[in-house]
Amino acid sequence: MCKNRPSKGKAFSAIAYALVFTLIIHSGPIRAQDLSGSDTIATDSILIRNVYLVGIAGADKDVLANLLIIDGKLQVVTQDEIRASKSRITIDAQNGFLMGNLLIGDSPSFLILDQNPRENYEIYLNTEAHLLFAMEKGIIVRNNLTVIYIPDDVQQKKGGWSAYTPPPMAVPLNYFDNTKWNKFNTKYISGLFNGALVLDRLEWLSQDDASESQLGDLSTSSIGVIRGLRFGLVGTLNFKRPWVYTLVGATRAFANGFGESDKSSFAFYDVRLDIPLFSNVNMSIGKQKEPISLERMTMLLFLPMQERSAASDALLTARNWGIVLNGTAFNSRSSWAVGTFNNWIDSGNSFGDNSYQFTGRATALPYLSADESNLLHLGMGLRYSNIKTEINGKTEAEFYQSPVFVETGLFSAEASFTYNLEAYWRKGPILLGGEYIGVNVNASAIDNPRVHGYNVGLSWVVSGEMRTYRKKSGIFNPVPVSKPVNTGGWGAWEVAFRFSTLDLTDGTLNGGIMDTYSFGLNWWLTPRAQFSPNYRYIVLDRFGVKGRSSGINIRLSFILD
Repeated sequence: MCKNRPSKGKAFSAIAYALVFTLIIHSGPIRAQDLSGSDTIATDSILIRNVYLVGIAGADKDVLANLLIIDGKLQVVTQDEIRASKSRITIDAQNGFLMGNLLIGDSPSFLILDQNPRENYEIYLNTEAHLLFAMEKGIIVRNNLTVIYIPDDVQQKKGGWSAYTPPPMAVPLNYFDNTKWNKFNTKYISGLFNGALVLDRLEWLSQDDASESQLGDLSTSSIGVIRGLRFGLVGTLNFKRPWVYTLVGATRAFANGFGESDKSSFAFYDVRLDIPLFSNVNMSIGKQKEPISLERMTMLLFLPMQERSAASDALLTARNWGIVLNGTAFNSRSSWAVGTFNNWIDSGNSFGDNSYQFTGRATALPYLSADESNLLHLGMGLRYSNIKTEINGKTEAEFYQSPVFVETGLFSAEASFTYNLEAYWRKGPILLGGEYIGVNVNASAIDNPRVHGYNVGLSWVVSGEMRTYRKKSGIFNPVPVSKPVNTGGWGAWEVAFRFSTLDLTDGTLNGGIMDTYSFGLNWWLTPRAQFSPNYRYIVLDRFGVKGRSSGINIRLSFILD
């Protein structure tokens, strides 16, 4: 059988590039030039302009592009102009030719030469004369180009999504990469088709007699399910200041087990347009998460535990239709967001017959080390809702397939006021923190009850990676995977513990009190594949008795981006 082989020219280019790069790195002291005359260049943010990308797959000719590198990671590769204010350093590549590996989110390694090596292989015989620039793993190792340095007192504007809520399962799209089959780029619109598949297997391990009298036999809910099957389109409308659009749907067709399905269970989770208004202020319109709670704002797959705490699920809304204004302040050490919502589109009621909500959140970093590896996050959220239909506070035992453990039952109310407090400390691979959620319900017929809950958690990324902090929205990013298994590494390993409590008993309400002790392991084989077991021990105080039960859930997650 015949196999396609790369051309001799491409093979020679790859071999020559590897040899030349190795020689450069090990050929003596690192040399870099800047306008101040110092012998090193700070590499926290670098903009490289006017460079040809040699041999891009699918391109008829070499492509002239601009690169943005922030904190040693490649953020943007684009043919569009990037403003110099987005970087501390701007380098003019003088239409040089780049050879190397460019992968968004990774530390790049590449060379820039003054001639096209595909047209003149003789430059490899005298690379010193043709080398303009070299970078290894995000660090400049050679530079013979002109550098423009922006002083520290000039505020930088880092690149990235303008959206307050990060697009689900997505990466920045403003880069040139024809090798991604699920991505498209045009002059007016760019997009990325993405998705996620999550498989769960729940097994109840123990249940005492008191628990069985409260809940029945839990073993009947020991089952394997497709926890989530989501897919969507995320991208930009390429105005001068790009707008970000998000369209994500999901199906619960297999929520009752692998062998059963409900074909009518499709729903849109995110239908959102994010529009930059002016400096540091953006507007989000559509179906989206309300701006309250770090745990609620973070994508479920990227939390240390498989499921959110019971208080978050019972007392906060997942998504709603509305408008959010958001921005940052104090050199991006504080974020804020306010929104108004009305779920009339999904509820089927008219706008006037549906409840409306006002929600707001503010975050701050009172402590942030110079290298940003050590920080303290504080946050507060508030939510008001007039209530026009009966409500019911309930949730499961922090397992997706668990039966309902706590429930108030339907009752009428005039309004509710929710408040949320957040505190998290992150030092390198360690994350310690928690949240408190309280709801005051204006319902005189049942003595105006107050329900509440909180959680405290600790996670440690044993393999050493650190969750970076997203200042735009005051949340933590996913655990990066420095050594994926498909490159010979062991992936990223994280262990986590969480205690949570939820109290739905007050006034004449008797929904129960539930304490949950959780232990978890997350193994990210690659940034797009995860294996995760979670164990829970649950104490339920309801119907005059305390029941105890325990279970374990095994999860496999796969992400397309």
